[in-house]
Amino acid sequence: MSECDSCSSTTCSAKNKKPEEQNKDYVERQQLAQRMCKIKHKIMVFSGKGGVGKSTVAVNLAASLALKGKKVGLLDVDLHGPSIPRLLNMEDRQIEAQGGALLPIEYSDNLKVISIGFMLRSRNDAVVWRGPMKYGLIKQFLKDVEWGELDYLIIDFPPGTGDEPLTIGQLLGDSAEGAIIVTTPQEIALLDVRKSINFCKQLGISVLGVIENMSGFVCPGCGVKTDIFSSGGAETMAGEMDVPFLGRIPIEPGIGIAGEDGTPFVGRYAESETAKAFESAIESIVEVEESME
Repeated sequence: MSECDSCSSTTCSAKNKKPEEQNKDYVERQQLAQRMCKIKHKIMVFSGKGGVGKSTVAVNLAASLALKGKKVGLLDVDLHGPSIPRLLNMEDRQIEAQGGALLPIEYSDNLKVISIGFMLRSRNDAVVWRGPMKYGLIKQFLKDVEWGELDYLIIDFPPGTGDEPLTIGQLLGDSAEGAIIVTTPQEIALLDVRKSINFCKQLGISVLGVIENMSGFVCPGCGVKTDIFSSGGAETMAGEMDVPFLGRIPIEPGIGIAGEDGTPFVGRYAESETAKAFESAIESIVEVEESME
């Protein structure tokens, strides 16, 4: 059994076989490390509760980075409710294999995507799986997908702190850059965000920050702002939990239109105030990353 030679790091956990580790497990761990070594930054996108716009934020984060010239991968591990293919108008695409590897589907020159949605026969098919099957597919997505050289891998999770984030956290270990947590301003959503932050702390995952989505609505006719779901709750909570606050994304009808049409909002409405809010949040993420290096 040879050492992994995918990088020059002397501290990489895949360099040597662990005591009592089976050869098969060691080979798979090396294969996973070899894929991940080619990706500079791996960012998880969490939410404590469903319906807060997490997948929309993940798509627009990935698209915005791609528009800046970064090489980006978008990995959808919301196995029971994959929405990335719909948000990018890619529902008719299928994953192909080549040379023992799975090929990610290209949305653009700088953005590649993988989702279980590309593996279903029908968009209405239900994935009725327990934990071990989910673990196996997620491991395959990390180990067997030929992402190539990437600047960023954005990982979109289902809500909560279940099998999917636990599996990614354990498989990536220290190579994970950190997590972004998406919430809406009201306390019922913030209750579960606190749990997500504590989940990250228990797994040793850095929290890059919190984004407050659906933070106020500005009337396009009169310009008056209405805080439909209140505003500012996420920033207060972030301060209490000692994690960065990345910014607010207002309620914007164009986000819903772009999602229904399968086009990233930040590209379609690049000059809007909401697109600028996304840009500001991304700049905050980059600043947090640089402060951690």
